[in-house]
Amino acid sequence: MKYNFDKIINRQNTNCMNTDGYKEYMFADFGDIQFPYKDHEFIRMWIADMEFETPQIIQDAMKDRIDHGIFGYSKIFNNDYYEDMVNWTKSRYDWQFNKNDLNTSPGIIPALYELVEYICKPDEKILILTPSYAFFKHAADRHSIELVTSDLIKENGTYKMDFDDIRKKASDPKVKLTIFCNPHNPTGRIWTAEELKTFGDICLENHVLMISDEIHCDLLRTGNTHIPLAKLYPDSDQIITCMSPSKAFNMAGLMFSNIIIPNEEIQAKWNERHYPFDNPVSIAAIQAAYAHGSDWLNALNVYIDKNFEYLDHFIRAELPLAHFNIPESTYLAWIDISTYLPNEDNLPLFFAKNAGVLLEGGDMFVDNSDGHIRLNLACPRSVLEEGLVRIKNALNSAE
Repeated sequence: MKYNFDKIINRQNTNCMNTDGYKEYMFADFGDIQFPYKDHEFIRMWIADMEFETPQIIQDAMKDRIDHGIFGYSKIFNNDYYEDMVNWTKSRYDWQFNKNDLNTSPGIIPALYELVEYICKPDEKILILTPSYAFFKHAADRHSIELVTSDLIKENGTYKMDFDDIRKKASDPKVKLTIFCNPHNPTGRIWTAEELKTFGDICLENHVLMISDEIHCDLLRTGNTHIPLAKLYPDSDQIITCMSPSKAFNMAGLMFSNIIIPNEEIQAKWNERHYPFDNPVSIAAIQAAYAHGSDWLNALNVYIDKNFEYLDHFIRAELPLAHFNIPESTYLAWIDISTYLPNEDNLPLFFAKNAGVLLEGGDMFVDNSDGHIRLNLACPRSVLEEGLVRIKNALNSAE
């Protein structure tokens, strides 16, 4: 294998959230909670970063930048970064955008927090689809903006948008913004062109501005294609697109995302209020991903495909009462285990105590998510195998 995705890497004592910050993030309400497992004994399948090394081509670009020796205030000034990024979006999604619309941010979450303030007045509302990435809700809560939710409909294991409900909610004149996830986290849906067009038309007809979080767009099952929402509306300035290679290349800690804002009024507010500088090492890393990362990413997606195939076979054979479909995108498995644990309120706590597995439960995804767990499959196969055995044993013991 050209790239070694089976390599086990110890991340403890590196200020890593996955290993060193899990109690603070997941179990803060329980104080100094103790588990029957030592920290190094846990199988970690929770937070959405990967257990794989960032590719060498990116590490080398960072080292070259470090060798320069000066790390003063930095920002993207030359045209190379835009050219590398737009070549990526053209080759992967057949989509390009105006250079003047490209902005950078320390992350998509910080950008959401800013954009909500720029777009919404205090008495207005934000629409999201549930289950949802919790930070969409947090962005609304941060500014005391009322949140409106529309539940996705699950049919034969596949999630679909409830367009009648979305149309009803969007028609409220107080709903001014939707934060949309494409591909969708946590379900892994890749929305079809027809679905995207119907959703977009509803929003435009009701003057609802769209923020499309597309951070998972490079993590696709083999044969699938991502469609940027803005691609379907080339003449509209009502769609803000958020992208970053941080998920696909395991660089979340470098704190760098692309925010594409075609709306002049919102862009002006961004320019006025946004802190404009970037980490110079992050610039080098992100540009290297766009310029040279395609081969590694293709190999990564094949490895994750195989992990999902393994999970699918395991669930069918060992956990037949669970409900799971291989997602079209992301490295995140969304599994309904409600039949096994119908009365368990805190699934992360249950599995930490009874299996030594760290995972995320449906309660972390706003609504329409009870009885589900989200497993991160961006890990070596041996880790996945051990984690699934532990999960099975814990569920069987609970019966």
